[in-house]
Amino acid sequence: MPPLSADDKKILSRLNTPNKIQDFLDSLSQNHEEKGETCMSPAQVLKEGKAHCIEGAMLAGVALWLQGEKPLIMSLKVSRGDFDHIIALYKKNGHWGAISKTNHAVLRFRDPIYRTLRELALSYFHEYFLTTNGKKTMIGYSRPINLKRFGAKWVSSEDDLWDIGNAIFKMPHIPIVPKENKEHLRNAHKVERTAASIKEWCGE
Repeated sequence: MPPLSADDKKILSRLNTPNKIQDFLDSLSQNHEEKGETCMSPAQVLKEGKAHCIEGAMLAGVALWLQGEKPLIMSLKVSRGDFDHIIALYKKNGHWGAISKTNHAVLRFRDPIYRTLRELALSYFHEYFLTTNGKKTMIGYSRPINLKRFGAKWVSSEDDLWDIGNAIFKMPHIPIVPKENKEHLRNAHKVERTAASIKEWCGE
């Protein structure tokens, strides 16, 4: 099991469903990285009370791990000019869902209705665009990444987890946009761009 303090384990052990994990992530403020980029461990996230997407995904993975589930995450790959998004994966009755920490109205939680990981990944495609011009940026997704591959000490590390972050960033991705159809993608409408600009947590 992941090495956690008694208090941290108590907090995460209460999150015994994906819905509860998502509710907890939503209660954490957004990590705006005012003092520089971070890749905090789950223990540090609990200490600071804030997280961004990869930090939230790793915390969600640990919460699932404590419930006897595999701590799986997935990277959503994007083109230059945008940022990859990391989600935690869960499965119910043979169908996939996702837990997500984001500061926007899109790229959020997914109910367990997807038969395959490709279906799940594709559900994010039309939400993934630049708010400046509506250009869609999602180009692919990674295979499931089991966080156990990185051992367990990282869960309570006081240092930033750049080694894990870099390993995830370098994972190969499965393309989703047919080459012959790239030129046929339509930019998101201004109403969509306006909705996507809504922020849950303002910067400090």
